[in-house]
Amino acid sequence: MVPTPQEVKDALYARLLGHLAHPDPVYQALLQEYPSRGGKMLRGLLVVYAGLAHGAPLEASLWAGTALELFQNWVLIHDDIEDGSEERRGKPALHRLYPPSLALNAGDALHGEMWGLLAKGLEAGLLTPGVLAEFHKVVRRTAYGQHLDLSWTLSGRLDLAPEDYFLMVAHKAAYYTAVAPLRLGALLSGKTPPAAYEEAGLKLGIAFQIVDDVLNLEGDEAYGKELAGDLYEGKRTLILIRYLQEAPKEARARAEALLRLPREAKPEAEVRWLWQNLLASGAVAWAKEEARRLAQEGMEALAPHLDRLPGQSAASRLRDLLTALVERRA
Repeated sequence: MVPTPQEVKDALYARLLGHLAHPDPVYQALLQEYPSRGGKMLRGLLVVYAGLAHGAPLEASLWAGTALELFQNWVLIHDDIEDGSEERRGKPALHRLYPPSLALNAGDALHGEMWGLLAKGLEAGLLTPGVLAEFHKVVRRTAYGQHLDLSWTLSGRLDLAPEDYFLMVAHKAAYYTAVAPLRLGALLSGKTPPAAYEEAGLKLGIAFQIVDDVLNLEGDEAYGKELAGDLYEGKRTLILIRYLQEAPKEARARAEALLRLPREAKPEAEVRWLWQNLLASGAVAWAKEEARRLAQEGMEALAPHLDRLPGQSAASRLRDLLTALVERRA
């Protein structure tokens, strides 16, 4: 019997918080702050159902899914500090609740706990060296994507094309969001992941990030982050890149002058002006269509492989989650 998504989420949540228990209540509160806020746990869910679909045991799949959720949480702590973000999952970012040095240390601690959990899984015979190698690849690729993202902002670079964005997102978010769960599913069952998992997963993961960029401008009740925060942080999103390519000369110069300012120096009225211009332009609709195209191509490339997996009940759940990943409805 394949567990329901809620049952999997409950199991992941319990394991996540249990692994971060500590006798010092103040320290434990720091470590558990982001995980305790919940979240959709889509990446952990994807790992579990990918593992079950490939024939891996539930315990091994939950172990790897918990580790990927640990990865997600420590990366978010570091990302929020590096970007100077205000909110995460509907509440103040960790470095807004605690001194940034304590928040940074908590992120480091979660990073260490991720490797500790993986080491225990390897010792218990639940995981294989290939699973650990995949996690190293996840960290390595994400760090490079973050490097690109931060370096563009820090250098004030604005001469970017959509291809630059696709490269950055393929490393920073798309790989660990969609590719790694699919590959981990195969590795957990002792199989070699097909090359299509990376090709299709990158398209799905990039589509996910584009939708996230759209939500940062349009927002909804479940978004959980600061609306227009990407503009304050100077993020080079696909929407912004498209807008700058098509904007009249005067509007582009005004937008670029704003984007080169540090967050604390950006006038609220100017940010609102750019926000309204982006929403009124065709850039948002164009980005949505790019996300739709990539998601469709990704699912079509993945379908033949999912159809051949031994655990078809879990594979059906996996399909639904991958679709929800882009549509943001899980």
